[in-house]
Amino acid sequence: MSQVFTPVSSPAAVGRTLGGSDIKTLVLASLGGALEFYDFVVFVFFALPLSKLFFPHDTAPWLAQLQVYGIFAAGYLARPLGGIVMAHFGDRQGRKRMFTLSVFLMALPTLAIGLLPVYASVGVLAPLLLLLMRVVQGIAIGGEVPGAWVFVAEHAPTGRVGFACACLTSGLTVGILIGSLTAAWVNHHLSPDDVLGWGWRLPFLLGGVFGFVAVWLRRWLSETPVFAALRERKALSRELPLRMVLTAHRGAVLMSMAVTWVLTAAILVLILMLPSLAQKSFGIAADKAFLGNSLAALGLCIGCLAYGWLVDRIGAARALLVGSLALVAGTYALFADLGAGGTHFLWLYALTGFLVGAVGVIPTVMVSAFPAPIRYSGISFAYNVAYAVFGASTATLIGYLAERAGPMAPAHYVAMTAAVSVVVALWLMRVRPSADLELAR
Repeated sequence: MSQVFTPVSSPAAVGRTLGGSDIKTLVLASLGGALEFYDFVVFVFFALPLSKLFFPHDTAPWLAQLQVYGIFAAGYLARPLGGIVMAHFGDRQGRKRMFTLSVFLMALPTLAIGLLPVYASVGVLAPLLLLLMRVVQGIAIGGEVPGAWVFVAEHAPTGRVGFACACLTSGLTVGILIGSLTAAWVNHHLSPDDVLGWGWRLPFLLGGVFGFVAVWLRRWLSETPVFAALRERKALSRELPLRMVLTAHRGAVLMSMAVTWVLTAAILVLILMLPSLAQKSFGIAADKAFLGNSLAALGLCIGCLAYGWLVDRIGAARALLVGSLALVAGTYALFADLGAGGTHFLWLYALTGFLVGAVGVIPTVMVSAFPAPIRYSGISFAYNVAYAVFGASTATLIGYLAERAGPMAPAHYVAMTAAVSVVVALWLMRVRPSADLELAR
């Protein structure tokens, strides 16, 4: 097994606190990531109207929704392509260039989805076009998330990498919050007929505009000090970065894929899919479901920051262990309440969202697992392949299990993945019991 931990910071950065330049980088990177992530996830908040509009009217409702989740999953299957290509050039030519390209590639298909004709107008061409736009979105997000983690981690001073990565992750989850609030607003202010007629288009058109704003924001970011130093020392990877990842760092890849599985389950099931599950499986009203989701998304944003702060104080392994166990407890409490009628749904969903913030630990584990010359490629390959496998299957699997195996099935799935992260955390504590994970600059 390859060496899994690589120091991240230079001696010159030791003890330095977050300064004005660091804060500017975090704010601009996080805001741009939020706008791009909104574009990617808003699709799932409108799964129900899309299932009615992009498939024949005589399709069974559960099958139409399953097909929409399949198109949603296609975005995850496309992630490795975008991630591997962008990471290759990110390790060879610079982090910033790919960081900007990814958000541009996201804005175009999101805007296009808002303009697509529906099945009643063009027949089978409608779902095919929707699928194509979703694939392009997947290519874009495949380069965005790993690149964003590398970008902020390599800008952060020693002892602040955990919080910096968590800030970026929190920023990405702000995109989920914006999507949730948008869905709540649309469902509250428009009638069901208006949503089906034209209201569903508004979030995608808005997302396209958001994307181009994010492109403009990233003009003000500078290249990471780590990459600049590698380029100056002529220490960039001379081989194909991905080849080095697969030959010399397989252990880091497997560990990163394992923790990515936990991240996909927590975000997809508890944040993105639960509003629809709460309505279909537990009879929660749409307004209440999306209000709860907005509270959960806000809790997630705060939770990421809290766990990032915890990483810099007790280490990533211990923070991951605490977070995984708390996530299991919160998930079962939420689903048990839903099964009993949802009396405490809103505040339990908000609490669960906060506990999902444990995913803010995961980027620190991954950026520390690979050396700087191949860091972008290593994270991108592990993260995107795992997301393609687990993310693509989770949406369809959970939709099927909730229909066939009972409403508690999604909670059992999350608990199973959390058990994997517990094993990873215990292993990390064994191989490096007394030190935080740090980045090599």
